[in-house]
Amino acid sequence: MKAVHDLMAQAVHEGVFPGSVLLVAKKGQIVFFEAFGHARLRPERAMTKDTVFDLASLTKPLAATLALMILVQEGRLRLDQTLGGTVPEFLATPRRGITISQLLSHTSGLPDYRPYYETLTKVPLPEREQELQSLLLGEESICEPGKACLYSDIGFMILKWVVEVAAGKPFDRFVEESVYGPLKLKDLFFILLDDHSRRDDRPYAATEDCPWRGRVLEGEVHDENAHGLGGVAGHAGLFGTAQDVSILLLELLKTYLGEPSTGLFHPDVVRTIFQRHSDVGSYALGFDTPSRPTSSSGRYFSDQSVGHLGFTGTSFWMDLEKAVVVILLTNRIHPTRKNERIAEFRPLLHDAVMNAP
Repeated sequence: MKAVHDLMAQAVHEGVFPGSVLLVAKKGQIVFFEAFGHARLRPERAMTKDTVFDLASLTKPLAATLALMILVQEGRLRLDQTLGGTVPEFLATPRRGITISQLLSHTSGLPDYRPYYETLTKVPLPEREQELQSLLLGEESICEPGKACLYSDIGFMILKWVVEVAAGKPFDRFVEESVYGPLKLKDLFFILLDDHSRRDDRPYAATEDCPWRGRVLEGEVHDENAHGLGGVAGHAGLFGTAQDVSILLLELLKTYLGEPSTGLFHPDVVRTIFQRHSDVGSYALGFDTPSRPTSSSGRYFSDQSVGHLGFTGTSFWMDLEKAVVVILLTNRIHPTRKNERIAEFRPLLHDAVMNAP
């Protein structure tokens, strides 16, 4: 894997990102796990393999989607269930017929993004969840469900609400108790902005020098809407290490392949989640699949692959056919989100991994 190591070192040298952690697993075994560059530039702090990253939109597959999988396995939800049949407040809205499956595959017809935080931050923290729910209930669709694919943070904000109604407990607590806890994952978690206990004892990758908050963010969620909600959301807010992300993904892969696993996930449900359920867009349920010919997974990941990207510079791709997992965690938005060079780098890296002996 020397070519992979050299490519990563070159990316740091050329400023693609200040630092990164790369973990590669093949056939269930970790074959590459190294840290590169800096977790923070000023004051300078080296990146290490146990650095905790703001995983950004990896929250969608690794928290919201897995929570829904557990609820489906337990018979508390169905993927074809509608919003109106799940969250009673939606019954009186035109969005009542949107299904859980459509929300997961970004084919709900809902918009991609709204700066809800501008409204949320004007109300006391304990009232913000209710304020968000009012905003979501009033959100207008931009097309008929199932007719187009539009990547939507808003859809996953609603899915968090769905999880909480079906589970009868807060989203972050349900994910911890039903997924991370059983797998003994100590370094996948949400950080509540009013609870510093989890923030202070771990090494974090710095993100943006945020013009809105007036500081370099470290151990504090970058996504503005997740921040406005106090740190926990269905679309963003999850923090984690490459090691714990790999344990979670390898558990899913083993389950999918029918290999010995903990039994936390049901094979039929995993296989359903990893399939495309719509003719529009590239999304399976909560996970992306390669979009040819410009996929960030490069040229050699098979069509039987799932993955996801995060705005902060995080990503994973998992080839279900070749049993290859690549987890690339970077702080590419440190100190500014204007650095977008990672878009060109990702496919080069995945090609190098696939070509490595």
